[in-house]
Amino acid sequence: MSFVVVARYTTPERDRVVELLGPMAEASRREPGCRRYTVHTGIEDGVVVIVEEYDSEADFTAHCASEHFARIVLGEVVPLLSERLVTRCVPVGA
Repeated sequence: MSFVVVARYTTPERDRVVELLGPMAEASRREPGCRRYTVHTGIEDGVVVIVEEYDSEADFTAHCASEHFARIVLGEVVPLLSERLVTRCVPVGA
């Protein structure tokens, strides 16, 4: 079973957020259990969407406890956001 997370960020600083998420994506892809970490920009101005997939919820929890998550996402990205919506997903029938 996989564990998927979709994060939708709204920000007036979209280009800066995307720039910050480059190193975040690289570091996250090297984590144990990370199957996918992709950053997308929305058609609407100011929207950034991250799609993450992990082997398990525990792997995602470990990701959230990582140094790079604290430093980049919590320390640099979140202060630039006007809205942050994170949806945790499991396959139907799991």
